[in-house]
Amino acid sequence: MIDLVVILALLVALIVYLVGIYNGLVGLRENVKTAWANIDVLLRQRHDELPKLVETCKRYMQFEQETLEKVMRARASMSSASASGNVAAVGAAEEQLRAGIGRLFAVAENYPQLKTDETFKQLQGRITALEESIADRRELYNDQVNLNNIRVKVFPDVLIARRFGFQSAQLLEFPAAEKGDVDVGELFSSKEPA
Repeated sequence: MIDLVVILALLVALIVYLVGIYNGLVGLRENVKTAWANIDVLLRQRHDELPKLVETCKRYMQFEQETLEKVMRARASMSSASASGNVAAVGAAEEQLRAGIGRLFAVAENYPQLKTDETFKQLQGRITALEESIADRRELYNDQVNLNNIRVKVFPDVLIARRFGFQSAQLLEFPAAEKGDVDVGELFSSKEPA
């Protein structure tokens, strides 16, 4: 009789342990989804601000059409990548968009009237704040992905992960060009306004 009680107790303890692993994996998977959703919200907010910025700049930067077009193409690329949920494509599109925005702000330095325009200053501040928030959320997302990826690969969690289809998530990484030093000279080598 005591042997049966011990066996049942061990069986219940094992089931509770396995349920705990499963629930932990579910929690991590949902944390990754939430972290991605937070990035997506900020990307959409920035996406909505960029046409306003470009329109404001168009009033002053008639000779910088190419810079404005690059920003809008990068915006469209970013929107498409974000909508697809392809983390690698988002990383590549993010690099293009950040470079375009940086170039736009650098070129704006050549236009004193634009730099003093209240709408431009507000949009520049808003987009800069969104960039900082996106960077913070990227870090949080990658932390959650890292925790998830470790858990789905370690024993005994890997047994539950495989059985119930838990998978590794993809880190939000950027190409080497974005990680390197910025060529400030290139940013400021734009045409002078006429």
